[in-house]
Amino acid sequence: MATLKGLDGQLADPNSERTAFPTPDYARNEARARQEHPELLVVVGICTHLGCSPVDKFQTGAQPSLPDDWKGGFFCPCHGSTFDLAGRVFKNKPAPDNLEVPPYAYLSDARLLIGEDKKQG
Repeated sequence: MATLKGLDGQLADPNSERTAFPTPDYARNEARARQEHPELLVVVGICTHLGCSPVDKFQTGAQPSLPDDWKGGFFCPCHGSTFDLAGRVFKNKPAPDNLEVPPYAYLSDARLLIGEDKKQG
């Protein structure tokens, strides 16, 4: 979570304001997550460029195709788009938008409902 701080200037849409994939209100925060579990990210694992599958690159530091000061996140190996640990796309990359946050709700601490954002009874 601490690595998300200070990246805004490097991101294309740090506040998730673009409307191609509207971000639910509850995910309009730095972590792009619900308050109940800000440490858990729920995004659609499809690159917003051409629909490729980004891979996790959680290791920090210099790596092939990543900047020397990489703080961890996701990398789309097809065309080189990079996303931070909250799925926010870096500037000047092929992907135009952040990874999509779908509607979701926690039914309990161990159960997640994706596709709806209201708790079920």
